[in-house]
Amino acid sequence: MNTYSHIIIMMTRADDPSVAQLADLFHLLGDPTRLRIVLACLPEPIAVGDIAAALQLSSSLVSHHLRLLRAARIVKAERQGKQVFYTAADAHITGVLADMLEHVAEPQAGLDQGVEQ
Repeated sequence: MNTYSHIIIMMTRADDPSVAQLADLFHLLGDPTRLRIVLACLPEPIAVGDIAAALQLSSSLVSHHLRLLRAARIVKAERQGKQVFYTAADAHITGVLADMLEHVAEPQAGLDQGVEQ
């Protein structure tokens, strides 16, 4: 049994809190504005004002969403002088989003082959 199989079996147990935590992460990333904010943080550290300008949002709205994303450990902040720069919290977040972006970019032709309806 590989590591992922073990984790999945453990998470299907009714008393495992990991499922709720994972659902909360997907819920946060399920909001298009928050997802766009996280995607803006992937290439390099970026300041709130730059995120707001790039996404045509107010700085206060971006700050509000970043607060939620930081609490969930999706993004992290680093102060440089008077500005705070945000980036993905770790390689896991970057990897999951990169994998999902690749998934949605895949052509759909042939996905339904062999499936009876």
